[in-house]
Amino acid sequence: MVLATRILPFLAGLFGAAGVALAAAASHGGDAHLLGNASLMCLVHAPTLLALSMLAERRKTAFYAAWPIAAGTALFALDLLSRHYRGEGLFPMAAPSGGMLMIAGWLVLAVGSLVPDRRG
Repeated sequence: MVLATRILPFLAGLFGAAGVALAAAASHGGDAHLLGNASLMCLVHAPTLLALSMLAERRKTAFYAAWPIAAGTALFALDLLSRHYRGEGLFPMAAPSGGMLMIAGWLVLAVGSLVPDRRG
C-alpha cells in the first residue's frame, strides 16, 4: 500500500511541522484562539496518521480511517488560518465540515477495530 506507507507519513510530517509553526505564531502575537486550535488539530492528528499508516498494512479499516482524518484536519486548520490571515473562512461551514470528517474517520477506526480481519 504505497498510499499508506508513503503519503500518510508525509502528511503526518506536514501536519506536525504546521502544528509547531502555528503554535509559535499563536504565541508570538497571532490570534491564540484561531491559530492555537489549528495547531492543536495538526499536532493531535500528525501522530495519529503516522500510527494509521503503520496499522494500515494489517488492518484495511485503518487505511480507510486515515483519509477523512487527514482531509478533515487540513480543512479545519486551513479554514482557521484563512480566518486569521484573510479575515474570512474558506467557505461557509468549512471548519465544521472538517470537524465532521475527523469525527467520521475516528468512527471508522472505532467500528473497524470491532470487525474481524479477513487476512487472519
